[in-house]
Amino acid sequence: MASSVARILSRHMHVSTRRHALSKFAMPAMSPTMTEGGIASWKKKEGETFAAGDVLLEIETDKATIDVEAQEDGIVAKIMAHDGAKGVKVGSAIAILGETGDDLSGADKLASESSSAPEPEAKKDEAPPPPPKAEEPKSEAPKTQETKSDLPAGDRIFASPIAKKIALERGIPLSKVKGSGPNGRIIREDVEKYQAPATSSAGATPTTATPQPSAPLPEEYTDTPVSNMRRTIGARLTQSKQELPHYYLTVDINMDKTLKLREVFNKTLAEKDKAAKLSVNDFIVKAVACASKDVPEANSAWLGEVIRQYKKSDISIAVATPTGLITPIVKDVGSKGLATISAETKALAKKARDGKLVPQEYQGGTFTISNLGMYDINHFTAIINPPQSCILAVGSSVPTLVPAPEEERGFKTVNIMKVTLSADHRTVDGAVGARWMSAFKGYLENPLTFML
Repeated sequence: MASSVARILSRHMHVSTRRHALSKFAMPAMSPTMTEGGIASWKKKEGETFAAGDVLLEIETDKATIDVEAQEDGIVAKIMAHDGAKGVKVGSAIAILGETGDDLSGADKLASESSSAPEPEAKKDEAPPPPPKAEEPKSEAPKTQETKSDLPAGDRIFASPIAKKIALERGIPLSKVKGSGPNGRIIREDVEKYQAPATSSAGATPTTATPQPSAPLPEEYTDTPVSNMRRTIGARLTQSKQELPHYYLTVDINMDKTLKLREVFNKTLAEKDKAAKLSVNDFIVKAVACASKDVPEANSAWLGEVIRQYKKSDISIAVATPTGLITPIVKDVGSKGLATISAETKALAKKARDGKLVPQEYQGGTFTISNLGMYDINHFTAIINPPQSCILAVGSSVPTLVPAPEEERGFKTVNIMKVTLSADHRTVDGAVGARWMSAFKGYLENPLTFML
């Protein structure tokens, strides 16, 4: 990863040892698909020197937070995109860098020349101020200062959209709020700070005063800024649901033999390593690879002019993180045993939750698994992760009564797991999806076939 970052920075960081001058430092592309990113935090302050190999800042991509290292010695002359900045376009200037001994007085001028300086986040949700009103004809009569509370009925009140929304939710009359924005415009802070004036009746005693209706209590809520990851997830899944012709196939799988084999394997593993433990999901990952080998049409991608069918199964596994969903990839699952799959899955999941995945660990993949069984969800459908053709939604194993003519009672209890395949009808026909589901069900109901 360090070498890839070094190549990226070599294109963007123009601190030269041959000429003594300030230069702009542009937002680097930390992956081939990155178009914008955020500034998680600067590790060097303005006026602070740095050496080659020092971490200058952390950049938040749509999937992870990545350190950016300096390639040469230098000094941070000016920071243009500060901590917390979002949506900074790749290639736009984020700082002015120089060398030790440079005259830093020109940093402000160089920064102002950049047409790519990011817009301050605090003002992005504010609409532009209204145009100034035409000048009123002068009158000889003395004027009194007009306040918002004196506005006659029908006069237009200028307020930002978010201020109007909050005022509506809290029942606050905007005509009573004094605006602190441009031209007296009401902004969000004005509404949040507004307090209804206390009313009282002159001469009334506590026993005879008419109770006044209390002002609506402010609604309690928390606004969480949309992360780059969450924004990307929203855009891609919305596009997938709108453009891909999804269809769904659901089967019930008897998991008794898999659960029994897992128990036997875990007892054997515990004798060698107490920390090693197979999960049901490890068996599911292996079964997906085996079924994809039997029905390779499902292990494919729609690329517009061609349908690409993969020879290996690189399985993307959905992992929930504090900032959103990410799908690290277990490569070439068909060639690996259950213990190896288990170890790699655990390691990737930890890196995902810590935000330490590198692009090659989550970009690509040929088939995705989304397992909510550990949350006691027994059935759901999932949205395809394009350009992949399929995603498998896995529920929990539930003890279920099923007919059993061989039993004296005529029924028995088995552990049933419900799974639903979401498939892209452009690449995977219904019959193909059904054959894949039949193969997948067969491997989990007879897991010893993994070893054949």
